[in-house]
Amino acid sequence: MSRAVLHVDMDAFYASVEQRDNPALAGLPVVVGWAGGRGVVTAASYEVRPFGVRSAMPMRTALKLCPHAVCVRPRMARYQEVSRTVFGVFREVTPLVEGLSLDEAFLDVTASQELLGGAVGIARRIKARIRELTGLTASVGVAPNKLVAKIASELGKPDGLTVVPQERVHEVLDPLSVRRLPGLGRKTGARVEAAGIRTLAELRSAPDAVLWPLFGRYTAWIRERASGIDERPVVPDAEEKSLSAEDTFADDIGDPHALQAQLARLADLACARLRGRDLVTGCVGVKIRRQDFTTFTRQRAIAPATAAGRVIAGVAAELLGRWLLAHPGAKLRLLGVVLTELKPASQLGLFEDLRRGGRLDATLDEARARFGERALRPGNTIG
Repeated sequence: MSRAVLHVDMDAFYASVEQRDNPALAGLPVVVGWAGGRGVVTAASYEVRPFGVRSAMPMRTALKLCPHAVCVRPRMARYQEVSRTVFGVFREVTPLVEGLSLDEAFLDVTASQELLGGAVGIARRIKARIRELTGLTASVGVAPNKLVAKIASELGKPDGLTVVPQERVHEVLDPLSVRRLPGLGRKTGARVEAAGIRTLAELRSAPDAVLWPLFGRYTAWIRERASGIDERPVVPDAEEKSLSAEDTFADDIGDPHALQAQLARLADLACARLRGRDLVTGCVGVKIRRQDFTTFTRQRAIAPATAAGRVIAGVAAELLGRWLLAHPGAKLRLLGVVLTELKPASQLGLFEDLRRGGRLDATLDEARARFGERALRPGNTIG
């Protein structure tokens, strides 16, 4: 049986959830993100994209391109809730699910075909099931490997289904821009184009004399990628190494009390994400960036591992407090909370989880899922 890999990518996921939850936003140009001088676009609806608005763009730029765009603050708890439903659909057809983010995953359905039919039929089933349960659309690429499946899913957005069998890999990939190659990067892509290589066909056939100055020892690997060769397996339940929440402020902040309030908010957000993935952390860190862009990190191990918001926020506050004492008068442009040493929450005993704040955090998570991220918050996060 030939290998069959799907790449499923939800269409403008955060923005689509907002439009689904609030019918007044349907058909409007929606950007999800924090407004302000340093805010960035987390997601852009398809209605706003013709104006040139894209994810990761500064919010200020986005609103200049489309002044009538509707800016919506992100609701991570809600997106996580919908994501769990989507990933539940994936696991209905195969246990080999490799999540890349809340709205994107690889699925190996090779062995599922005998029971559920061909890979294309499975892809159609997934799309229909997601629409049935969430009211949202997904684009799917079907291919013999992860690389080609990911490229394929982008070719038919939104609500697309693109199939690239092995015998058509070169036919589909060859005319595409080199910038379609995942992982190439914007700056490297510009250098490749400056060298006269604009398509994947030109990239895979270029001589070493041209590619070596661009890629060095990775030349052979890049040529394989441009040829659609990818032997990587789909790795289910890939171990998460870290989880974080950070924010760049609209104006630099120097007041220690205001900084601690911001840190408490970020710790609360990071903890909600941690619990949403059923994980606990054994190490809490803070990321600190001054107004001159100098960046510092501080961290501390905690035992036993936990997802309790009060414990994690307390450690983060202590780390920041010590740094502020050593740097009096410092103004910060960014703060972040970084959680590492992650492991499944199922490894904790029931008594230990409840003893360390599980009931309070569960109540917080439930209220936010029902009434929005800002419905219920610890008092020290409210400005």
